[in-house]
Amino acid sequence: MAKHIGIVACSAEGAALCYRTMCTEAPQMMGEHMHPEVSMHTYPLGSYMTFIRKGDWKGVSELMLSSVEKLYKIGAEFAITPDNTIHEAYGFVIERSPIPWLHIAEAVAEAAREKGYSKLAILGTKYLMTGPVYPETLKKYGMTYEIPDEEDRERIDRVIFQELVNGIFQESSRRYFNEVMEKLKKKGCDAAVLGCTEIPLIVDPDDSPLPTLDSTRLLARAALRYAI
Repeated sequence: MAKHIGIVACSAEGAALCYRTMCTEAPQMMGEHMHPEVSMHTYPLGSYMTFIRKGDWKGVSELMLSSVEKLYKIGAEFAITPDNTIHEAYGFVIERSPIPWLHIAEAVAEAAREKGYSKLAILGTKYLMTGPVYPETLKKYGMTYEIPDEEDRERIDRVIFQELVNGIFQESSRRYFNEVMEKLKKKGCDAAVLGCTEIPLIVDPDDSPLPTLDSTRLLARAALRYAI
């Protein structure tokens, strides 16, 4: 029997993509129409943002822990959160969680290592790009990274929170992500981390200046492997 997967969601579009990925790719491993049991709980993104904007990662962790407690009570055997930014609270969460978690940046770093990448461009919310989630993980894997300059970080953040999390995907924003990746390619990056779980919904890997590491789908696949 496959393990029951618990999804601690934060923003709807990224969580939905993660869930869909697990359900559509699992049949290749488990048989027609089959996938592990999956349960999801989410507090409103607005509740998370109250704490994130203040840099209150313990407050973020309390929401995550409340979600995982609910999932545990209905049978989830391990948890994931398809949201890169709130992984900054991960250390607080795993100390008290009733079940194990998989870390999204670990899934990305494993994939980068398998493909032989060594210097990654990190794209995501401004909190993620300037935070410790990827730097700490990539250091363990012997990889380096670059982030966009401040002006680009602010614009990317606006696109994420004003467009992507609301299901708005504009061609101008898609081209802008490509422009940012081109800049980071010139700084020596050999791949780009799509480190907001909604970015894969707008970036086209076939049109990208850099190979992309889709954090949402990579986490979903890591969860499938762990479950099966």
